[in-house]
Amino acid sequence: MSIETLSIVPIPAFEDNYIWLLHNRYDAVVIDPGDAQPVIDMLEKHSLKLRAILITHHHSDHIGGVETLIEQFSPQVYAPQYEQYPFQHISLSAGDQITLAPLKLSFEVLWLPGHTLGHIAYVNADYLFCGDVLFGAGCGRLFEGTPEQMLQSLKQLKTLSAGINVYCTHEYTAHNINFALTLEPDNLDLQQRKADVEHLRQQMLPSLPSTVDLELRTNPFLRCTQTSIIENSHADKEDELSVFSKIRALRNHY
Repeated sequence: MSIETLSIVPIPAFEDNYIWLLHNRYDAVVIDPGDAQPVIDMLEKHSLKLRAILITHHHSDHIGGVETLIEQFSPQVYAPQYEQYPFQHISLSAGDQITLAPLKLSFEVLWLPGHTLGHIAYVNADYLFCGDVLFGAGCGRLFEGTPEQMLQSLKQLKTLSAGINVYCTHEYTAHNINFALTLEPDNLDLQQRKADVEHLRQQMLPSLPSTVDLELRTNPFLRCTQTSIIENSHADKEDELSVFSKIRALRNHY
């Protein structure tokens, strides 16, 4: 199957979640199905067979629909070995490779602690499915990990190829951009992204996927060494970890 025949569709769930559906018009894979019903509706609408489920972390809005989907479709489930799950699955750790044969897709597993201690992501030369580690112009809250862990996880993502498409799991981009502009008001790329996202959202279209390149140019959590962010963060120290910790705390209350 050529990459052109692969479709990647966001299935909205809850208030702002996206469940990513990958399909080739016959077979399908879903990522982080927090709710089963919208997935079932999409599969039935397009006559798709659910072959696999990929899980990035254990939060209920990412796994709440898994057991129902297992009962109805018997897909193979993949999930991080660093966390506990109530359903049968193949456990994955850093560096593992998985192949989704029906879609002729393979992914490498990245271990990215911070949002949760066991959070993983799935990456290949074209796509990054990063759960709640990276958002459009933002990053996940630190529910279990430390700022140092999250910063190191984000540094892993900064090394990926610039053209990789980034599929986050929440529609937080517009709010994140407004926060980012408090730190880098003169960032022209960020100003343009604000306009682009506003246009998309006015049409009720998702702001995602992003790209690694776009995040490197507009995401303050990947830009903690920039002079403007250091100054506007008002962090006690100018080292990268101190600045990251401060702007993560600021974003929590923005």
